[in-house]
Amino acid sequence: MKINQHAKDLVVAVMVVGCLALFLANPANAEQAASTEQAAVESALRKLDAEWSAAASAKNVDKTVSYYADEAIVMPPNAPPATTKEAIRSAWNEMLTSPGAAISWKATKVEVAKSGDLAYVSGAYEDTMNDASGKPVKGHGKYVEIFKKQTDGTWKVIVDIWNSDLPASASTEKN
Repeated sequence: MKINQHAKDLVVAVMVVGCLALFLANPANAEQAASTEQAAVESALRKLDAEWSAAASAKNVDKTVSYYADEAIVMPPNAPPATTKEAIRSAWNEMLTSPGAAISWKATKVEVAKSGDLAYVSGAYEDTMNDASGKPVKGHGKYVEIFKKQTDGTWKVIVDIWNSDLPASASTEKN
């Protein structure tokens, strides 16, 4: 029996598709693919967070604010939440333009949701601000950022909160 080339190609294609289906049907392969994707997202978010910290360290207010989604909520310590881009910009402008201001942070943990559209980044920050007498005061603390994948594939922060590891000051304790 003579088989033409078209029939041979069809048989090969069916075999390849069948093998691929068996490969993808294997839960271990699917889990490995998902794990690889989550690792790639984690790496991208660590890089994004480091770039964001660099923008804040450079006191670039516009670049710093650009990491937030339009619907973001920012919860700075000892202040009401900022829920609009204007309020977020104002909060960062105040922080970054204060005399002696310096800030940086570093991610220590990134968790990506299995859905692949949400993630959180947590870590530690260091800052310096001048007190009322103009003396630099160093601080440090922790933060959590919740990132959401946008429709264009970029990641933006939708919730940002941080607080100090230092004891509350006497003036704060009186409140």
